[in-house]
Amino acid sequence: MRWPLALAFTVLMIGVVLGAFGAHGLKNRLTVDMMAVYQTAVQYHFWHGLGLVALAILLALQPASGFLWAYLLMAVGVLLFSGSLYALSITGIKILGAITPIGGLLLIMAWLTAAITAWR
Repeated sequence: MRWPLALAFTVLMIGVVLGAFGAHGLKNRLTVDMMAVYQTAVQYHFWHGLGLVALAILLALQPASGFLWAYLLMAVGVLLFSGSLYALSITGIKILGAITPIGGLLLIMAWLTAAITAWR
């Protein structure tokens, strides 16, 4: 399966693009608080993109394993966690912040699933 690694690298590329956009395009447009929210989104996006790379490699070594579940949980978690923070910081729509904890929970579940799979 090549798609997990390709998707992981795409997630990282998007993280770099959004990080650069925030640093250069939004620096003077967002409040200090909203810029901090945006930066949190970028940080989690990038770190979990690297986590997706690691999981894709593990998945290639053990295709029929819990690493696929961990990968999927992490991919959706990044989308919901970082995506909601990006949207919140740019639009100021506070209700978007309600999505963030769901993404965070999925990220936690992804790491726990990976840990349990590695233990087995």
